[in-house]
Amino acid sequence: MSLQAQVNPASSDFEKYPVFPGCETTIITEIPDCFNTKFIEFFIEKFEMPSRVSEEQYEGQMVMLFEVTPEGDFKLINTEAVYVELKDEVKKVFGQLPKVAPATYGGDPVYIQFSLPIKIPLSQNKINNFTSPEDNKKEEATQENVLKTHEASKELEEIKSSAFNRKVQYESQLNIPFSHEVYARFDKALNQVGVNTHTASRPFLYDVVNGYHNFDSIVSTLQLDKKSWFGRKFFNEHMIRFQGDGYWFTINPGADLALGTETDDRKVENLTYNNTRSVFIQGGIGKKFSFYTALFESQGRFAQYFNDYARSLRPDGGNPAVIPGRGIAAEGKGGDFDYPVAEGYVSYTPNKYFNFQLGTGQQFIGDGYRSLLLSDVSANYPFFKINTTIWRLKYTNTWSSIKDVRPAVTGDGAFTNKFAVNHYLSYNVNNKLNIGLFESVISASEDNGGFDASLLNPIIFLRNVEFQRGSRGGNALVGLTGKYKFTNNINAYGQLVIDELRVSELTSGNKNFRNKHAIQLGVKYYDAFKISNLTLQAEFNQVRPYTFSNNDPLLSYTNTNQPLAHPYGANFREFIAIARYRTDRWYGTARIIYGQRGFEGNIDDVFFGGNDLFGSEDNRPSDNGIELLQGNRVNSLYADLEVGYLINPVTNLKAFINPIYRDFSAEMQTDTVFDTSTLWLNIGFRTDLFNWYFDN
Repeated sequence: MSLQAQVNPASSDFEKYPVFPGCETTIITEIPDCFNTKFIEFFIEKFEMPSRVSEEQYEGQMVMLFEVTPEGDFKLINTEAVYVELKDEVKKVFGQLPKVAPATYGGDPVYIQFSLPIKIPLSQNKINNFTSPEDNKKEEATQENVLKTHEASKELEEIKSSAFNRKVQYESQLNIPFSHEVYARFDKALNQVGVNTHTASRPFLYDVVNGYHNFDSIVSTLQLDKKSWFGRKFFNEHMIRFQGDGYWFTINPGADLALGTETDDRKVENLTYNNTRSVFIQGGIGKKFSFYTALFESQGRFAQYFNDYARSLRPDGGNPAVIPGRGIAAEGKGGDFDYPVAEGYVSYTPNKYFNFQLGTGQQFIGDGYRSLLLSDVSANYPFFKINTTIWRLKYTNTWSSIKDVRPAVTGDGAFTNKFAVNHYLSYNVNNKLNIGLFESVISASEDNGGFDASLLNPIIFLRNVEFQRGSRGGNALVGLTGKYKFTNNINAYGQLVIDELRVSELTSGNKNFRNKHAIQLGVKYYDAFKISNLTLQAEFNQVRPYTFSNNDPLLSYTNTNQPLAHPYGANFREFIAIARYRTDRWYGTARIIYGQRGFEGNIDDVFFGGNDLFGSEDNRPSDNGIELLQGNRVNSLYADLEVGYLINPVTNLKAFINPIYRDFSAEMQTDTVFDTSTLWLNIGFRTDLFNWYFDN
């Protein structure tokens, strides 16, 4: 008999055979023969034939498959034998085998497999005394089957993982979670004169931004010297991360934990809190497919003005509120809110021109703090999006399913579905100028006119669909965007929205109600006054009465009782000033917002001034003489300061303190609009995955 080596692929070119004790001084070319001889001698010496086999005078063969591990141990893999007693005796002998010097490859120990046929009785075993050719074929087939079985049993072990590289995330087609504070970190890099970027359609993809803002390099500079597992995971790394051949994923816990106090005298309990626990998973398969999902379980009690606003958005069905930007809330203990949220998407990029996304989340169109076109101030909604980037153009198409949850239209207990189709074309005219064209149409569900298949066309002019369907068949609006880079440090941006416009009425000075339009103007100053990482921003927004509303309230530009554009709705003007600064892991944001709004009167008043997007235009006071801020005029002042420390730059976990001041002054005191003044202080921890808007 002889040993037959079945060498594993990783060591098929091993440099040195295993060395059995007693073969150490043998010349290297004779080590294999010495190993075979010593092993067989040891095996025959230690092997005791089971009495049952001897008594039954069995004649045959058994085959052993085993390996010598990189540690030099003998590991029995399988024994093919008729008698269980033979298998047990083989195990006993292998338990007595000495440790040997393992085979090596490239100077490193490797494992090597062997098969050994043994004839029964043992007296028939002689070196090189082989059986007949037919028996040999059977033996080889048996050994081959045993080897294949063993190789299959090692499939899981052969799946190798590699050290996790942060670059797989930063070079992926995942969305960068849209947070104003996070996006401010690379806003300057994307707005340099001459770069061919399109910054209005958000959220951005990591691989697009990474070309201008090297995430991995920047995160490396922020790493803290932490040796313990907890220290690394809490301050520097993903909690769970895995990378294999062509795929990767991470799993992280998230939190939005805040404790606060406010000064509103209307509340018995002035203590506020938010308790959000979350988990978010992201990953990629190959270079073209990425995925993301996040689950949030939340309870909270906010400042009274914010609680009031959330309750004013309450849906049909008994739930008390809609938390702005998050979703429908259930009643919790003591009047608190319980509001679970889920979001996620898959992203597929077949080539450098196209990216397809399907999921549930939010979209944003614009370069400002606010958007008058499409914003993230409403709840998540299902969407399908196509991004097409070619030459100096980027074209974004989004088809969304949104909801009307008012009791007036959901009397059967089911929320009413609406559909929103948005097209946005961005064009870099030259090194400094970008212009964009936006169009959107809101269409009712099947019971209210159906979904027009023509809306699936990604290049159609949507305003034409509205005309074809009739005035109550859809609500379309168009918009223009622009941005001009004066220098690498200063740029100006703006938006113009036209919901409905008659040029003759606009020039006549009659102030017709059909002149429904909105305007935004803004400017950003990076590294202001030569202070690195200081960004100043000023922004003006103004929306005429009745903009975003419709003669059929079902077709208003809303989702889950919240505006799809600006949180104020319509009939307002607003001035915003923002300062942002960061250094290492520290950051600070100061914000002042002054607003003037025209609210409706008492709830029983049929007068519709144009602020409430669900109001019916049929109740307008007149066709002409429609003034901006008509109705119950309110002046509001909002100021806040957020100072924080970035605990983990990989997961965007931060600690913060956030004092807020809000003053709300109305000309006429009503049940829903009245004077309030609030000072609200929050401290907490937050994984920054979305925007909170407490400045409603």
